[in-house]
Amino acid sequence: MKQLTNLIAFIMLALILPGCGSGKNGDSVNSDPYMWLEEVLDEKALDWARAQNKLSDEALTTLPVYTELRDRFNEVLNDRERMIYPGITGDYSYNLWQDEKNERGLWRRMPKKDYLAGKETWETVLDLDILSAEEGRKWVYGGAVWLGPENRFCLLRLSDGGKDEVVIREFDAVEKKFVERGFSIPESKGSVTWIDRDQILVATNYGPETMTSSGYPAVAKLWKRGKDPASAVTVHQTDTANMGIFVSGGEYNGKQYVFLSENVGFYESTIYFLTPDGLKQLDIPKDAETSGMFREQMFLYLQSDWTLSGSTFKKGTLVSYDLPAFLTGTPEVRTLYEPGERESFAGVMTTRDFIVIATMENVQGRLRIMRPSGEGWITEAVPVPEFGTVGLAGADDRSNEYFFTFSNPVTPTTLYYGDGKEIRAIRKQKDYYDASGIKVVQNEAVSKDGTKIPYFIVHPADMALDGSNPTLVYGYGGFNSPTRPGYSSLTGIGWIEKGGIYVIANIRGGGEFGPEWHHSALREKRQNAYDDLFAVAEDLIRLKITTPERMGFYGWSNGGLLAGVAMTQRPDLWNAVVIGAPLLDMKRYNKLLAGASWMDEYGNPDVPEDWSFISKYSPYQNVKKDVKYPTPLFITSTRDDRVHPGHARKMAAKMIDMGHPLFYHETIEGGHGASSTNAQEAEMRALMYTYLKLMLMD
Repeated sequence: MKQLTNLIAFIMLALILPGCGSGKNGDSVNSDPYMWLEEVLDEKALDWARAQNKLSDEALTTLPVYTELRDRFNEVLNDRERMIYPGITGDYSYNLWQDEKNERGLWRRMPKKDYLAGKETWETVLDLDILSAEEGRKWVYGGAVWLGPENRFCLLRLSDGGKDEVVIREFDAVEKKFVERGFSIPESKGSVTWIDRDQILVATNYGPETMTSSGYPAVAKLWKRGKDPASAVTVHQTDTANMGIFVSGGEYNGKQYVFLSENVGFYESTIYFLTPDGLKQLDIPKDAETSGMFREQMFLYLQSDWTLSGSTFKKGTLVSYDLPAFLTGTPEVRTLYEPGERESFAGVMTTRDFIVIATMENVQGRLRIMRPSGEGWITEAVPVPEFGTVGLAGADDRSNEYFFTFSNPVTPTTLYYGDGKEIRAIRKQKDYYDASGIKVVQNEAVSKDGTKIPYFIVHPADMALDGSNPTLVYGYGGFNSPTRPGYSSLTGIGWIEKGGIYVIANIRGGGEFGPEWHHSALREKRQNAYDDLFAVAEDLIRLKITTPERMGFYGWSNGGLLAGVAMTQRPDLWNAVVIGAPLLDMKRYNKLLAGASWMDEYGNPDVPEDWSFISKYSPYQNVKKDVKYPTPLFITSTRDDRVHPGHARKMAAKMIDMGHPLFYHETIEGGHGASSTNAQEAEMRALMYTYLKLMLMD
């Protein structure tokens, strides 16, 4: 460990920068001397970030393993034979292709029949590198909203540098160019959908008092072709204290359906259906999640029990909601899928004659087809491989063709094709790392309150149970989002292939077992998620798989908060912590960018009762000078307009002034993912795995 000791000493000397604790924001700075680092593009703050980058880069990127990993990652990310997913729109398969020559990417397509035949005859629709050069921007493709059934025109979303804010422009996919004097929406967070060829519904920034405290639109207006958007009619408006307004829609069987969601918070919304007579409020639970449509049936994933006309539909259930019946005043709701114990709904897609539902059983993927029959549904199981993740990869509403994927940490992704009659594998990802002799097993740890927490271990078959194994634990545990065991070529190359043990922790707060698993770590119950992680780590030590000196944790976004808590609450468990795109200052998170929208998840720190439980885990407020912490790696992005880079900046600056060694890396572009090109992704991941190898293996 001599190399590590020398590096830490170097960083400790170099990171003590003059003026780190000085500020300029008056009285507010007296309570937080690092608040000046929240000024994202302020030159002083940027100079601080550049200085930290320089120091960490000098310490990590000069190591031979960094260059080795960066080059291998680039080979994988730029591989011309890598998996290409179907991206079905009408009769075409669309794809964004990025490589070393096309950093921003080629938006391209080929006929769906050619894709199914395994051809590689791609036709470029838009070259984002040429567009970026012409306009002096760093455009990142953000998706397209198509006008069906022709699917010639779309509203193209473009982000400068990978931000959540986008510009939206009307694009002609036949002429392969932006429509002259077509619809054009300036840069903003927001959403848009077609009403017809000459009308769109737009939720965007309309000026003062039209954006919420969460940074999302509070107003939706009806735009007409050829008319000044300033004269657009307001369709709906919400209070700026709410989360925001979001619009969506799509074409089904030649008819355009348009919906508007007024979100009070992250998990509470009122859904409206646009009719010729205006908006009609749907009489559905405010916490239900919408999951698509089939033959005028809207799908709802219930987050709480719903009693309607004497019948109770249980939380965690997927139900259909008949829109024509709603319009006549006689709502009809039917159960499509009700989970059993340790089961949950994972997703749904629709074809012409049936729907395809993905579920999880003890965090392992399952698939089924459901066909309408009279007033009910006929269900048939779709055979899928055991012990892994099933992903929905696309379907065609005009035929019965659909696609799904399967993978696990040692099995590269296989893409399957189905049509209701047959299933066949049509593409398979390369084996990008040597997984020979590697096993995947599922264990359970017991959390502080007795709850059983499943976790997956990826390890060599001949793993020694002597505590000597370098082990990396990954977790998320939030926002009803499940963490599933899938194939990652970069994790395989950067960690598993080098002898590391990889662990996926299915802690509470996620969606692995439906709404209750999520609800059990909300707000005042947040500590449950952290206790679950600690239970997994302690179980790994108990089983003599590893020791704290050989164990690290990695988390991103909400998982970055999890990483910060792991470091501050249980520094004795880890020797490395990667804190990616994190929330850390939970006293001010609701005042930074989209933070106010997450108060349903964490609570409101401005309410004393809420701060009483938030304050117990908020990393920024709980880091101490006299505690020995593992040396962390902070990763953030200047362009992250979702989770403010000030969280990572302030935490790092505070720890430096306390005398704690650390590594810090802030990308200038890349948004919430901290990268927008393959080269940036390769560099960032190489830095992360170089750090982990240094801390846990060398």
